[in-house]
Amino acid sequence: MPSLNALRCFEAAARLEHFGRAAEELHLTHGAISRAVRSVEEDLGIALFERRHRRVFLTDSGRELAQAVCEGMERMRHACMRLRESAPNELRLTLSCEPTLLMRWLLPRWPAFVRKLARSHPRAHIHLIAGGGSFSFGDGIDLAIRRDDFDWGDALHADMLFAEETGPVCRTELVARWFTSRQELRAGTPLLHTRTRPDAWRTWSRITGRKLPTQSRPHQYDHFYFSLQAAIAGLGVAIGTRELVRDDLASGVLTAPLGFVEDGSRYCLLARAPAAPDSVHALLLQWLLTIQPTQKS
Repeated sequence: MPSLNALRCFEAAARLEHFGRAAEELHLTHGAISRAVRSVEEDLGIALFERRHRRVFLTDSGRELAQAVCEGMERMRHACMRLRESAPNELRLTLSCEPTLLMRWLLPRWPAFVRKLARSHPRAHIHLIAGGGSFSFGDGIDLAIRRDDFDWGDALHADMLFAEETGPVCRTELVARWFTSRQELRAGTPLLHTRTRPDAWRTWSRITGRKLPTQSRPHQYDHFYFSLQAAIAGLGVAIGTRELVRDDLASGVLTAPLGFVEDGSRYCLLARAPAAPDSVHALLLQWLLTIQPTQKS
């Protein structure tokens, strides 16, 4: 029988029919998802996906296995929920947050909220998990922070946190190498791309009306935060978002020579219903809305 971890990767890839989105949801690389799916196929001796035109589609066998794995995981989720709810006199909530936002924006500021939570709700605890894209509150998730780049329907409540603003970022001392004195990208500038946001550069170019270098050398990474880390390492110019690179801009490690523009998307706190007064949900929302961009622990 394939490993449980490999089946978990297969289930996400089957449900989303996209290895990249499955990787983002499980906080893994695209390659890790691909290897896990391949290991299941090799173990069973049958193809589970049909791969064509850089997309994947479930085969009949894949759909059969996906249904069985989904049902099994749903039973495990319900068992975990029952056990969690049986914990006496303790409120435990799970907050799912997009991986890059969790790493670069929320976690550096989280200790301040933990102290605030301890003062007002001493028996409450919020567990942070990384996740992106679609999700279900039946998966043990109570609250989620997501960018509205997918349709989450009308069955949940959304509170806007901030608008997404994007722009090219690079190491401060390398600006002259990759930008002209007229603030244009030089030909041959290495542009850093990411599988999870493949259209980031084209979207920025369309919004700003600026042309991308015709002879740029593309560098592709599995995750958005890899491209930002590559920019910090001096490997090229990445599309950064203001909130995710704010601390690096403040420290002087990165600079945004052309500034930032809103790309039409926004980050929201998602829940089953509006926050009840004096609840942990309300405390979290208030803190997220009033958090200072450069606030640290």
